[in-house]
Amino acid sequence: MIPAYLRPASITIARIFFGIGMIGIGIQHFIYSAFRPVILPAWPQWMQTPILAYLTGVVIVAAGALILLGRNTKTISLLLGSFLLFCLIFIQFPFTLFIQPNSPAHLGLWTDPLKELALSGGAFVVAGVSDATPKNQLFTVIEKLIPLGKFFFATTLLLFGLDHFFYTEFVATLVPAWVPDHTFWTYLAGVALIGTGTAIILKIKRRKIALAASAMLFLWLILLHIPRAIADPYGAKGNEITSVFEALAFSGIALGIAVMQKQIKSNTLITATSKAVAVN
Repeated sequence: MIPAYLRPASITIARIFFGIGMIGIGIQHFIYSAFRPVILPAWPQWMQTPILAYLTGVVIVAAGALILLGRNTKTISLLLGSFLLFCLIFIQFPFTLFIQPNSPAHLGLWTDPLKELALSGGAFVVAGVSDATPKNQLFTVIEKLIPLGKFFFATTLLLFGLDHFFYTEFVATLVPAWVPDHTFWTYLAGVALIGTGTAIILKIKRRKIALAASAMLFLWLILLHIPRAIADPYGAKGNEITSVFEALAFSGIALGIAVMQKQIKSNTLITATSKAVAVN
């Protein structure tokens, strides 16, 4: 449970984590002069130019920086979430389903699209815990996506949890060498991810589960992702570095969902109280 006096701090932390995560992913567009796979795949061919990668990097870094600084957070988050969702639906999905050489039934091929789904949902979650409402008809329409943000994120967690059981041997190699019984921890992490995703989707102690997930993801960031990035910062064009920023953003998203759920309960209580007073 998040006490009322800690909610503003929790919102700030969620916003900072997500903002830094997006900035880090955006900067990598400049380092490698190419799109990060989590944003756009190597398709269509005519888009694979450094200039477009740089422009995309500018957009993502600028959005992340504004979110980090708390400047027009709701507006920027809605735009960022819409941009990521557009890339997912019109580029990631067609590529994964029809262009890439392997069968789309292979869940492992959906890693980057699922991460983008989570980041898009995260942007809508950040928008949901921000106060100012943009006064524009377009934003009024986009705001309707805010409640879906938590489901986007939860779907990614649930399917990533299934990955731990479908690809146990591979996932076990990601567990730090000093941790005993890699297979056990692989299964345990899979159960935790599936349970978290399911709880958020079905609204089972959503606030507490999301808060625990935020802590879990942050712990994985410290124990797993940062050491791997230090050991191999350049492999697969900085894939481990990307994972660091994704994990930080995911931790912020989970915290944002916990705060959002608390706000929903508070608003429901206020509405019920107001109706009761009006009736009396």
